[in-house]
Amino acid sequence: LGWKFYDADDYHSPANKKKMAEGTPLNDEETCSYTTCEFFFLFDREDSSRQDAILACSALKKMYRRVLVSGASATESNQPEQTGENAALKILFVHLDGPMEIIAGRLERRSGHFMPPKLLKSQFDTLEPPSAPENFITISIEKSLPEIVLEIKRAVL
Repeated sequence: LGWKFYDADDYHSPANKKKMAEGTPLNDEETCSYTTCEFFFLFDREDSSRQDAILACSALKKMYRRVLVSGASATESNQPEQTGENAALKILFVHLDGPMEIIAGRLERRSGHFMPPKLLKSQFDTLEPPSAPENFITISIEKSLPEIVLEIKRAVL
């Protein structure tokens, strides 16, 4: 696509990486401190430059996705959810969905990453899958990589 690519894992603090490597999931404060607000500003900067960007991240909770779209003010309970043209940023969330067993197998084959496979269950337990009115598509990870990429391209182009 020729878009800038960011991987949220590159932005974890050393303390967060250590905590996960030891098998302890991050709490909301730790997750929000490294990702949501920081990436809202990153996307806002890219948007101002008319540059499209891709962020690989888990964004497991609806609250995290709201902050990615609207900034820190989205965590205020009285703020209505913003979607589509009313949102600060137009973001399409791609929810890669699949069985825990397949993902666990992929994690087992990954080497040199700080997140151990034993944290996968905590991620499934935390997951709040995207739902209306969020701007998202869901794609099965059981499809081939070319099929997944094609579905994403169709959704964004």
